[in-house]
Amino acid sequence: MKEIKKEDISQEVFDLYDDYAHNKIDRRRFLEKLSLYAIGGITVPSLLSFMMPNYIDSILVKPDDSRLQSDYITYDSPMGGGAIKGLLSKPQNSKGKWPGVVVVHENRGLNPYIEDVGRRTAVEGFISLAPDALSPLGGYPGNDDDGRALQRKRDRNEMLEDFIAAYEYLRSHKDCNGKVGVVGFCFGGWISNMMAVRLPELGAAVPFYGRQPNNEDALKIKAPLLLQYAGLDNRVNEGWPAFETVLKENEIEYTAHFYPDVNHGFHNNTTPRYDESAANLAWERTIAFFKEHLK
Repeated sequence: MKEIKKEDISQEVFDLYDDYAHNKIDRRRFLEKLSLYAIGGITVPSLLSFMMPNYIDSILVKPDDSRLQSDYITYDSPMGGGAIKGLLSKPQNSKGKWPGVVVVHENRGLNPYIEDVGRRTAVEGFISLAPDALSPLGGYPGNDDDGRALQRKRDRNEMLEDFIAAYEYLRSHKDCNGKVGVVGFCFGGWISNMMAVRLPELGAAVPFYGRQPNNEDALKIKAPLLLQYAGLDNRVNEGWPAFETVLKENEIEYTAHFYPDVNHGFHNNTTPRYDESAANLAWERTIAFFKEHLK
């Protein structure tokens, strides 16, 4: 069986996976279309395996990393899903207080990649909380396909309340300095934008390839924004011009970066959509932004 490399995969396959990952097509249709690209010694099972996330080999900050304390907690979301489980991570040196960051998952629950991002944030000098919006349905089920199916059963505005409650939990935490920001990916990018809409006291928001709020909601934003977009992500990027117009006309503080020739999900280092150069630069900018606005 031929070993698959990223350069062997056409952009059409990445676009097809994006449709599947965002529930535009079901698994049967995805496999049917994927078979069109199983050529030159590449089989459908090998292509499917290549496109799926590899969590085992992709963790950058291990759960037992000596630089941090990282444990699951439960907090209350009275306007959302009730009792919400989340991964709370903070630097091992607990003297003093740390700025807070809510880390918001994609459309599949709190998977190992997002837990890793929460720990990566903590080792940079923040107390982070990565909630699982699937908690009312039993939590992340152990794989992304089932996670997406579960998340579709929840109302996105109720999930927004869960992450707003996470913000309140962090802001009042004994180890937090009271300044809290948010970073989110895909669905979490939309949540990050909407938390900026809903929370005038939010310290900073960093949406990665997230859908934009409508014009009426965008007017309410007070928090500084760092907007991270993938150059090839036409689905999300089509909403940028209208959003940018509102931000400019109302002098809302923002910086937007478009990373050329990379796909939606480029920060996620568990799938072939990952782009190391863009991901590292975007993350460096994210941490610098939080240090500027939350410390």
